[in-house]
Amino acid sequence: MSEHHDKNIKLQPIEAVAQFYKSLIPANIPGEYELNPKLNRFTSEENIRAGVIAFRDFLNLFCSRLISHGNEYALPPKTPKNIDDYPFLSHVTNLLVDIGYHGQLSENGDSMLLTAIPSFTAKPKTPANGQMQCLRFLAICGFSFPDIDLNAKSFKGTEIEIFYPSNPLVLAGLKAMAIADIELRTTKRYANDKSLLRCEYRLLKAKEPDILDILKDAIQSLPAETQSFIIKLHQKHIDKGLTCAITILGDIHFAYAYVKSSKKELTPRDIYSRRTWGISISLKRGFCLVVKAKKTDNPASNIEYFHPSLRQIIEKGYGCDRLFNERCNWGCQGIRIPLDENILNFRDDIETWLDSQLPKSISVRLH
Repeated sequence: MSEHHDKNIKLQPIEAVAQFYKSLIPANIPGEYELNPKLNRFTSEENIRAGVIAFRDFLNLFCSRLISHGNEYALPPKTPKNIDDYPFLSHVTNLLVDIGYHGQLSENGDSMLLTAIPSFTAKPKTPANGQMQCLRFLAICGFSFPDIDLNAKSFKGTEIEIFYPSNPLVLAGLKAMAIADIELRTTKRYANDKSLLRCEYRLLKAKEPDILDILKDAIQSLPAETQSFIIKLHQKHIDKGLTCAITILGDIHFAYAYVKSSKKELTPRDIYSRRTWGISISLKRGFCLVVKAKKTDNPASNIEYFHPSLRQIIEKGYGCDRLFNERCNWGCQGIRIPLDENILNFRDDIETWLDSQLPKSISVRLH
């Protein structure tokens, strides 16, 4: 999550970082779906699907161990570049990808054989002093490395056998998700990428995922009534002809824009740049509804009749906070409304306001 606007980065506690990642792990993964034909079938389809669910459960344990033991492993850098800048997280994620992608699953599926760990060797992404830390942490998360002396100061090894004794299906799930992370994703994978920790199982599906299902997973940790309100807004604006696109720019964004008049095919980034409003999910600001308001003085919006809390947010407007000698809060992204329990007090006003921001070509009809 880039914080290049702000030179005074305040690193979040590792417990908060872990809890945030845990909130993004899908709670409900279907047991049946058609797999992407590009997926390397290294085991049965049944084992792959069951393995992904097992890997999801491992990720929940992984985050719980970060919450309870993270301070022993995830040491903060001297000069953090962003609020979740714990190099250990990138190192251990890269190790998981190495194990899954390069490891060979045994015939009965209870172990994996790995002959090299790319992130540890040949221009290593993980420095020597952090390699054993990664292995030790995975060990407290349930992995077993019989060939490795976890008390050693440095990693020395070539051929490594890997087990997950409590549920060997985790290995099949890890392999499937690592292949997806390397080969099936549509976005670039960076050296410090931690998307594997979100268990994006839809990459394995043969059919294009439904964006509403993705949204439901993303907001699953919010109160039920708040989730219902967000889903209502989503469906209402889709029905009105807006397009929703997902972008991950460090933060996760669901962007809504009217693009029917566009003469070219638009990328998710294009749609994001043209958005009217969206849902933003980030460690720094949590879950927010963000509006790129262009008509704050539109009489149709009836701002003067809005709930005082919403009216105050709108009247404050948005822009670069640094112009006012304040720390950057990314005001340029739009008017940000926290998706907490207070938003339910003025949900009808938000609908009215969003309707006032739509192009004139769209017939405004309140539901």
